[in-house]
Amino acid sequence: MAFLMKSMLSNQVKNLGLGGGGEENKEESTPSDPAAAAGMTREEYEEYQKQMVEEKMERDAAFAQKKAERAVLRVHLREKYRLPKSELDENQIQMAGDDVGLPEDLQKMVAEDQEEEEDKDSILGQLQNIQNMDMDAIKEKAQATFTEMKQAAEQKCSVM
Repeated sequence: MAFLMKSMLSNQVKNLGLGGGGEENKEESTPSDPAAAAGMTREEYEEYQKQMVEEKMERDAAFAQKKAERAVLRVHLREKYRLPKSELDENQIQMAGDDVGLPEDLQKMVAEDQEEEEDKDSILGQLQNIQNMDMDAIKEKAQATFTEMKQAAEQKCSVM
């Protein structure tokens, strides 16, 4: 109850202008110059601002480069799997400006994938795939398919 009375009375006194001087002193004590607020001279503050702008530009350029590299990777994967092209990726690559390529580690991975695909496409790769096949499963599938075809033929043909 005492807290309630105190808060009500103090708010009323502040509204009258008798006790509200503390806030005005705080506002007057803060400097309007950002250099003085940071504790620097004007020249130091301008140099600091210039450095901040340069660092931001470098970060933005690096970010755009990374985005473009990712876009190149997506374009490569779309070409590989014959998926439709994306205009967003092409725009990101153009915005980067430079010749954007895949990073070295991704280039190595792509080269390894291409070698594996070439090995699988060769005759020796196909022969190895034949050895790895499960012949029992293939026989079961063939027999099931033959049985289904036979039953479908019996239902359609009255001679059988």
